[in-house]
Amino acid sequence: MEALKEKVTMSELAGNSHQSDPVKRARLRWRARRGLLENDLILTRFLDINEESLSDEEVDAFSRLMELSDSVLMDLIMAKKEPEAEVDLPHVHALLSRLRIA
Repeated sequence: MEALKEKVTMSELAGNSHQSDPVKRARLRWRARRGLLENDLILTRFLDINEESLSDEEVDAFSRLMELSDSVLMDLIMAKKEPEAEVDLPHVHALLSRLRIA
């Protein structure tokens, strides 16, 4: 009974993933549109190449970065600063490494 309950929960979670929901994918791409052209270009190109393969953890990191101002985001992408406070998380650091290479 407990195993069945766990399977249902796991399948429900899988059904709510970023990759399975076209609305979530469109929303993520919309949030990547930035006022600063350089950020817009970097993020759009990154999504063009990687969007279909992003894990839910990477989507969470990307979403956290989208909450930042354009100037702070650019400083992070250009490695002038490192993440602080609520974005100082391992999966955010990992995604920033990928963005810096792109």
